[in-house]
Amino acid sequence: MSPVLPMTKYHQIYLVLREQLHEGRFSEGFPGELALMQQFGVARVTVRRALEQLASEGLISREPGRGTRALDVGASPAAPRGQTAQRAQLTGLLENLVSMGLKTSVNVLEVELVTASASVATALQLKPGDPVQKAIRVRSTREGPVSHITTYVPADIARKFGRRELAKKPILVLLEESGVQVGRAHQTISARLADVMVAKHLDVAVGSALLAVRRLVYDEQDRPIQWLHGLYRPDRYEYEMQLSRVGSIDAKVWVSKELSAKFH
Repeated sequence: MSPVLPMTKYHQIYLVLREQLHEGRFSEGFPGELALMQQFGVARVTVRRALEQLASEGLISREPGRGTRALDVGASPAAPRGQTAQRAQLTGLLENLVSMGLKTSVNVLEVELVTASASVATALQLKPGDPVQKAIRVRSTREGPVSHITTYVPADIARKFGRRELAKKPILVLLEESGVQVGRAHQTISARLADVMVAKHLDVAVGSALLAVRRLVYDEQDRPIQWLHGLYRPDRYEYEMQLSRVGSIDAKVWVSKELSAKFH
């Protein structure tokens, strides 16, 4: 068996920036080379090599005298209701989320009213620039930090709770207390690499693999009410599902049912 070679520093930076570009993190401007050198603690040649890779894939534009800017990568955060392939509709999801919130402590890093970016507006069925509440929280168990969660809620719903309430109760409880009847949710699970900010809060190395959750929650009228980006330490978080086959013999499909989400 061939030995596993360590990932080069420039490739780690490239992967982190690529994920952030797909998430729309640089809608207000892409950081310059000096800022990236300071952020990642590397030399200019390393940053430039990562940027060259991003430019070759059409993710950024680099022009002499004008700097670097992010290009539209066409993010599509939300799946249509009828699209079930690779999108698990999990029975009991909301109940488990509330239970998990009650079993962990939370540190509220940021709560502010911001204008919706294109990707957030698409997910929440708003217009770009509409006001939304952005909240960033870190959840921990006795063993340490587990998750870094960013949520976006339409401003007309979020006006009834803020930093104080978010520090005490799970956001789904706050939504219910605000008069919202939570209905269904679409959730995707993938992997991401920890950037400098997230690595610091989750106590992991920059470039570490994290479990990434994207969750769009709807009310009973099928209005999107919460768009969540969650990053979890895989050594402290476990997600368990049960799969059952349904349908006729020639058209059987897998249907998933959430059993539990556990912290270690």
